[in-house]
Amino acid sequence: MHHGSDYRYVFVCGLHRSGTSLVSRIVSEFPGAGAISHAAVPENEGAYLQGAIPHHARSGIPMHFATDPAQHMTEDHPLNRLDTRIRLEQDWSPWYPPQCRWRVEKSPVNLIRMRLLQQLFPMAHFIVVLRHPQAVAAAVAKWVDTPVPALIDHWLDAHDLALTDMSYLHAVTVIRYEDLVRRPAQVRAGLAAFLDTTAPDGTNDVIRDGNADYPNPPDMSANQASRAAIWGYGPHCNTDTAWQFAPRHPLRDIREGVAQAYSSQD
Repeated sequence: MHHGSDYRYVFVCGLHRSGTSLVSRIVSEFPGAGAISHAAVPENEGAYLQGAIPHHARSGIPMHFATDPAQHMTEDHPLNRLDTRIRLEQDWSPWYPPQCRWRVEKSPVNLIRMRLLQQLFPMAHFIVVLRHPQAVAAAVAKWVDTPVPALIDHWLDAHDLALTDMSYLHAVTVIRYEDLVRRPAQVRAGLAAFLDTTAPDGTNDVIRDGNADYPNPPDMSANQASRAAIWGYGPHCNTDTAWQFAPRHPLRDIREGVAQAYSSQD
C-alpha cells in the first residue's frame, strides 16, 4: 500500500461534453501518471467508484448539477473530515496503476468540489476544462430536456462559481477545448509543465474539432455573450485565441513554465 506522500491526485474538472475525457487521456499518458480504467461505470468516472461522498441518480445531472447548492462542496462542508479522505483512498486505490506518481481523476462534479477535494488532498492539482458554451449546449441538447437558453445559463453560472472557487486553490490551470484542438503540442507541453513532467514524444496527433459538428449553434443573448467573454468566448462559437488564464501554483518555476509552454510558437 502506498503512503500518502508517494503520489498526488490531479483532478480534471469540467461540464459534460467539454473535453474532460480527452484531457484526462492526454494527462494519463505522461510519464508517472495513471487514470482509472476498465471500470464498469460511465467514462471511468471516480465519483461512481467511491462511497465517501454520496453519488446517486440526483448527483451530477448534466447541465443541472453545477447550480444545485447541495452539490457545491467547500472546506466548510461536513464531509471535510479524515474519514472521507480515508474512504476515498480505499475505494479509488485498486483502480490505479500501482506505481503512478499522479493519479488522474475525472468526474464532472469535480468542477464544484475543488475546494473540498483540496482540503482532503492538500497536494492535489486541478485542471479545469472549458468548451464554448454554445457548443456544449448544442452537444447536450440531444439528451436533456432543458431549453437551450437555460443550458447556456447553466454553463455561465457553473463557471462563475468555478472561477470564485479557483481563487482558493494552490495549483490550478485552465484548458480550453478550442486551444487544445488548435495547438495540441503547446497545450500538452503546458499540462506536462504544470505536473512537473514532460509530454512523451510522438503524441502530437491531430485532434478533431468537435465544434465543427455545430455549424449553426444556438444563439446567446447579449447578456450571455458578455458573461462568456470572461473566458474569451464570443458569439457564433468564436474563440479569442489571445485569451489566457494565469496558472496558479506554489512554485514560480512551474507557473512560468506553464505560461511559457502555452504561449510558445509552433
